[in-house]
Amino acid sequence: MNELKQEYTATPSPKKSKASWYQAVWRWHFYAGLFAAPFLLILAFSGGVYLFKPQIEGMLYQEQFEVNEMGSQVLAPASITAAVQESYPDAAISTYKVYEEADRTVEVGVMDGGIAKSVYVNPYNGDVQGELITSEKFTELFKKLHSELIVGGTFANRLVELAACWTILLLLTGLYLWWPRKLKSIWGVVLPRFNARGRTFWRDLHAVPAFWFSIMIVILIATGLPWSGIMGEQINKLATSTNSGYPAFAHSFGEKPASPVRAEEVAEDVPWASQNDVVPVSAVGGYQTISIDDASMIASMENVAKPYTISMPMGEEGVYTIATSHSVPWDNATLHLDQYSGGILSDVRFADYGLMAQGITAGIALHEGRLFGWLNQALGLVTCLAIIGIVISSFVMWRKRKPDGLGAPKKPISKKASRTIFILMIAGGILMPLVGVSIIAVLLVDFFIVKKIPAVNRWFHGKTA
Repeated sequence: MNELKQEYTATPSPKKSKASWYQAVWRWHFYAGLFAAPFLLILAFSGGVYLFKPQIEGMLYQEQFEVNEMGSQVLAPASITAAVQESYPDAAISTYKVYEEADRTVEVGVMDGGIAKSVYVNPYNGDVQGELITSEKFTELFKKLHSELIVGGTFANRLVELAACWTILLLLTGLYLWWPRKLKSIWGVVLPRFNARGRTFWRDLHAVPAFWFSIMIVILIATGLPWSGIMGEQINKLATSTNSGYPAFAHSFGEKPASPVRAEEVAEDVPWASQNDVVPVSAVGGYQTISIDDASMIASMENVAKPYTISMPMGEEGVYTIATSHSVPWDNATLHLDQYSGGILSDVRFADYGLMAQGITAGIALHEGRLFGWLNQALGLVTCLAIIGIVISSFVMWRKRKPDGLGAPKKPISKKASRTIFILMIAGGILMPLVGVSIIAVLLVDFFIVKKIPAVNRWFHGKTA
């Protein structure tokens, strides 16, 4: 009789079993949010600002960007670079960028005393209208905050990537918690209960917008991962192994000798799909290099869309690189020219990319708010504001529980629920290696610190009001 009683009590009721599953998911949702929330605030804020880079920089740097006086005909690129060289006699010219707008200055990149600068020149009269230190541009600061948390370096980049990956798990666990078990009303499910009070009100402000914006948040994360260190490299390898990336030398004739450098190392504004392309070399032996005028004429003849950047050759075997990545994706282009003959050694366009590279390129444009104009910017901004609101509401919900310490959810009664959810989280860690490493770190902290030190355990699982 006692054995039957023990067997009965060991089997949880259906109600307790459901509660255990909910508790197990909530526990991981809490951990994911605890780590990702601060980074999400930074990413959403900096990303929301960077979306409007053209408008912000156009307003802040109007004096440098807009020509003071327009003429009937623009000067040749060689005349413009000569004006820059005269104003900066000790500087080396590295790039020449031309824009589509008729009232926009030409941007000439120089290295002046080891500092990268952008010099802005009126293309009609050659007047230098000003300069900006490249790394100190307003939106560059937000770009660095967004990708490297300002401090820069590999560790900061990995933290941003880790937070992005954890956010995917945060959304998946959140959707499970949101999922209506008994749908009696749309209120609190697809519409927030604005007349509610306390934690119910804040729960709705947290869960309902998270549901509506979940797809867009995942899209923003997925389209940002190609820039990351670990997942970005995995995406590159997948594109290459499945032949869905990009060709090394499209529209070229015969075998071309290649240098040991990649396109992103020697040129600016190279599209993502061509950044790892091996750069061909110029045939050394020419008596004279072609001029910037010749390179500009080739860009025009080959219908390279503006804005495009011409990067100067580096060394005797270096090449001129004509690249555009800030236009719509299907106008992407990367051309490498022999600096002596002007021959096109490589010409890679959007149509030459594999399906995966085309999709990623379009995704990057969506991420940066330039895929479909101001509507893209507006959609991105609303999503960023939603992320900020979701994070703030989660903080308010946590504080309204009034935990003595951290108030982390305790383990559920059902070991089956705990193990199953843990296995699913590990599966996510296999797909996203940084998440897997962080899960192991969490387990080590839980086993060796939280469980072993009573004071830490009490603070970690502090009672709530």
